[in-house]
Amino acid sequence: MEEAYVRLLCPECAKDWESTPSQLPSHDAVYHCPNCHASRRLAEFTRTDHDLRTLKGLQ
Repeated sequence: MEEAYVRLLCPECAKDWESTPSQLPSHDAVYHCPNCHASRRLAEFTRTDHDLRTLKGLQ
């Protein structure tokens, strides 16, 4: 079975990366960019609404 992934984009430094939902906290938890360490709700790091729906649906 192929695992889904979520595309993330930092709103401050524009770093983009992918992660599996199982490796991420809840969409409403505070998350820190691995590049610039900006702190925001994880939902604000998702690139698209589809990525946010995937994250919510698989957690």
